[in-house]
Amino acid sequence: MNATPMARRPLGCLKASLRQARQQRVFCRQLATATIASQASMGALPDHNFYRINDPKTKALRTAFAVYMATPPSPSALAARLPPAVPAKKPKAKIAILRNTTMPPVLTAPPSNPMPLLHQTQIKQMDPTGARTALFAKNRHGVRPGDVLQVTHRRGGEPFAGVCLQIRRAGIDSSILLRTHLGKVGVEMWYKIYNKNVAGIDLVKRRAKRARRARLMYMRQPQHDMGSVSELVFAWKKTRKVMTSAPAKGSGGDKAKDQAAAKKKK
Repeated sequence: MNATPMARRPLGCLKASLRQARQQRVFCRQLATATIASQASMGALPDHNFYRINDPKTKALRTAFAVYMATPPSPSALAARLPPAVPAKKPKAKIAILRNTTMPPVLTAPPSNPMPLLHQTQIKQMDPTGARTALFAKNRHGVRPGDVLQVTHRRGGEPFAGVCLQIRRAGIDSSILLRTHLGKVGVEMWYKIYNKNVAGIDLVKRRAKRARRARLMYMRQPQHDMGSVSELVFAWKKTRKVMTSAPAKGSGGDKAKDQAAAKKKK
């Protein structure tokens, strides 16, 4: 027997439709009870418009809502809602302001190159007396290339003497280049003029004729090299009475000679 199979609906869809109908029925009941309770508690309701929405298939009540028209409040109620009036503030007394009639000082523009000012400040700290600055000034009394100089160190050691080949003037970083011979070997030394480790710079001998160049690098050649300047330094010390040929009074040699002379007289 051939029988056409009947269309079957899934069990899940059926459960969902039953659940939806049950929730809709409970919702309609809640609306009815809420309306009755509000009428019983509030008494006469204000003016409103009641709207009903029916199911298009079953024509049963699906949902409903009401729109209440708010009545305008009375003037007394509006006055009660307003905040309390704030008393007006009294105008403050005007205070006389004394203005300075003098013009403020005009600020000068900053220098375009502040390094010279910085160098001057540092030179004043390193050379408070100004002796080094005057020694290497660009005048007839200042040191020139070709003069023989002697540099004394503050940390001890023998002074270094040599002919000045170059003077590099660069503010606080000014320096000199000295050349001499030690053991028949040419030696050159750079010294900072304002270095705190330099105890003194002495002018031993001036050049007889002013050099036409600021850098006497040609004196490195054998035909122009001055060689050692120890003889010039020795003569300069002799003129300053730093070194004396006669022994000092009260030395050991004088006592021995006096004792020998006394023995001969006896």
